[in-house]
Amino acid sequence: MPTNTEEGFATKAIHAGQDPLQWNYCPVVGPLVMSTTFRQDGPAEHRGFEYGRSGNPTRNMLETTLAAIENGKHGLTFASGLGATTALGALLESGDHIVCVDDIYGGTSRYFRTCLSKNKIEISFADGNNIKNFTNTIKNNTKMVWIESPTNPLLKLIDIRAIVDAVKAVRSDIIVVVDNSFLTCYFQRPLELGADAVIYSITKYMNGHSDVVMGAVIVRSDELEKRLRYIQNALGIVPSPFDCSQVSRSLKTLEVRMKQHMKNGLAVAKFLEAHPHVTRVFHPLLPSHPQHELSKKQMSGHSGMVSFYVEGDSSKFLKALKIFVVAESLGGYESLAELPSTMTHASLTQEARDELGINDKLIRLSVGIETESDLIADLDQALKASLL
Repeated sequence: MPTNTEEGFATKAIHAGQDPLQWNYCPVVGPLVMSTTFRQDGPAEHRGFEYGRSGNPTRNMLETTLAAIENGKHGLTFASGLGATTALGALLESGDHIVCVDDIYGGTSRYFRTCLSKNKIEISFADGNNIKNFTNTIKNNTKMVWIESPTNPLLKLIDIRAIVDAVKAVRSDIIVVVDNSFLTCYFQRPLELGADAVIYSITKYMNGHSDVVMGAVIVRSDELEKRLRYIQNALGIVPSPFDCSQVSRSLKTLEVRMKQHMKNGLAVAKFLEAHPHVTRVFHPLLPSHPQHELSKKQMSGHSGMVSFYVEGDSSKFLKALKIFVVAESLGGYESLAELPSTMTHASLTQEARDELGINDKLIRLSVGIETESDLIADLDQALKASLL
């Protein structure tokens, strides 16, 4: 019987943009089209594709899927998460101003401070938890607001709806961007909270297999999509068809992966919070988290991201790990551990790290989908080793 009920997340992730009937030979798995150019019936008479940078069937399929699972309208993919950030930055002109939350991915901060600023685009960093002070940072030339929630690496939550409402009350044309890489659209939908654009490092949970570097932006506005599509083609920061095929594969298991990441991550967070050699744990689903109530309102769950301050020697702790791999990045099926102060956030000034609390005691974990008891045992032995 026909129904108007919206399709479930996993159904869209598996089928949106991937109808076998769009191809004459009806492949259940969409084809990997590696061609860089496409035959035309005559000069400028093509059948939807002309050159690989401008469009590719495999990439289009992925972009359709991303838009569908985000409940957006348009998806655009880029060569990396920072490539997607660069595309959004290209929406701005010399003399424009960005207001950004103060606790963000180190690479984003570096791009804003050392690259975008060279185009005479001004950047102001402000605490996103103080709505009044945050909106007071808005100037007449402010054209974009950049939010990351949860933040990296301290997992602070920003009230996206409150920020959007406050910003739009000042001026409706300001573009509000939300970096949703830590949660994915399975646990949080920024567009439904009023954001204009959602950005992802697809490299992380969306791909989830630590074998693809990619970024994406999802929007609902036709006008914004038109501008970004031009930038995507003009700057040429596009992903390869092979990588797009890999991510299309990965999205089919995103729901089941995120459920397991959440289960393991919360178990690890509870274990760490009760451990005598841990001084503080950051995880939004713990009642001790400062924005725990906001997490229940804004998110439907949390990923495997956990940060904590270790009592002992952080270097000894990291070197003692056996299952957790000491490496940058996050969101893969394998568990990773890192020291943000010298790894992902080393590009920040010492003053900025001190102000945020990113010191040599802060450990960031990306909890994978291995057996829960094995992960906890590994952390326990490493914590004990950190005191030797």
